[in-house]
Amino acid sequence: MHRRATNAALLVLEDGRAFRGEAYGAEGETFGEAVFATGMTGYQETLTDPSYHRQVVVMTAPHIGNTGLNDEDPESSRIWVAGYVVRDPARVPSSWRARRPLDASLRDQGVVGISGIDTRALTRHLRERGAMRVGISSTETDPAALLERVRASAEMAGANLSAEVSTTEPYVVPAVGERRLTVAALDLGIKANTPRMLAERGVETHVLPASATLDEVRATRADGLFFSNGPGDPAATTRQIELLRGALTEGIPYFGICFGNQLFGRALGFDTYKLTYGHRGINQPVLDRTTGKVEVTAHNHGFAVRAPLDAATPTPFGEATVSHVCLNDDVVEGIELRDDSGRLKAFSVQYHPEAAAGPHDAAYLFDRFCDLMSGSATSARSRGYDSRSGPTPVTTARSRGNGNPGESI
Repeated sequence: MHRRATNAALLVLEDGRAFRGEAYGAEGETFGEAVFATGMTGYQETLTDPSYHRQVVVMTAPHIGNTGLNDEDPESSRIWVAGYVVRDPARVPSSWRARRPLDASLRDQGVVGISGIDTRALTRHLRERGAMRVGISSTETDPAALLERVRASAEMAGANLSAEVSTTEPYVVPAVGERRLTVAALDLGIKANTPRMLAERGVETHVLPASATLDEVRATRADGLFFSNGPGDPAATTRQIELLRGALTEGIPYFGICFGNQLFGRALGFDTYKLTYGHRGINQPVLDRTTGKVEVTAHNHGFAVRAPLDAATPTPFGEATVSHVCLNDDVVEGIELRDDSGRLKAFSVQYHPEAAAGPHDAAYLFDRFCDLMSGSATSARSRGYDSRSGPTPVTTARSRGNGNPGESI
């Protein structure tokens, strides 16, 4: 192995293209899928989003770290990215909210990064060639040697990762004020702002591990079921799909986001596929076909649902239609399920309506979910419980497991 010069770092893509820069964050070596995020702000939320597990994130905005890290904005208990690539890192953070510099947190959590490279050229390369495996090293100077290890590393296609980022035990996020409804939320990599936004609407959220069963969902006496965002290939996931099919059969209202949208699609019988380079950032335009409005939305997905854009599809649970479409490339961004009378039963979107770090155009979807659950109150009682009578006792916690929202980084 060739030993590095002081502070030097090397990035090598699996197609052989290499970039030399300076070590940023922890020193060492890391591998993952190279993806780019187009947000000009919100890097703390990006870093702590569990959906980025096993991905090396390239920031297209050139100046990163200007506002440091604070204790209010993390979306989980830790930084999840496998590696971090920036062009011009801030030397000193400048924000009254900052508690520590970004590079110090990367070092403390063992996140290997690289700075000082042409991230525009790297982004254009990934747009042309597609997301691919990558390695970053501050201990290797030979690109050929690092390339060999990159090509031996794991691929994202076929990876089942939700259990690696999920909570290890259930916890409850209480409603703010009077509890109106109760939701069972399957943690596939949930972000902290999701149960927070539900709580603001009077919803008590029971966050369950990715391994939860339908019986465990029933035990929460929930008015609805929620599937969160998360990492990995939806085609490699089966357990959660069977849970969702069981819930749909019982008529439990459902709302899914991101990974939850992909699993909803597969539960309905649609296929999923890997996008060339994915959608990642907080500036993606989406058309809500149910309202005709265009929203600017936050995305982080490398897979998508393949479904007919202009035709309804019969399923064992009702009729499914595409409700949202990305205006950049016509990727399916949302699905609705309705019964024979046209009543909404379940829906999902491929983006982040919890909007951390923004924008907030899609917050109405949480209201739509509350309306769906409120309209199903009679059927909820017919399933053998009334959420107003109180949930089955579950540990209340703000900081359990791997990805729960309560711990600061």
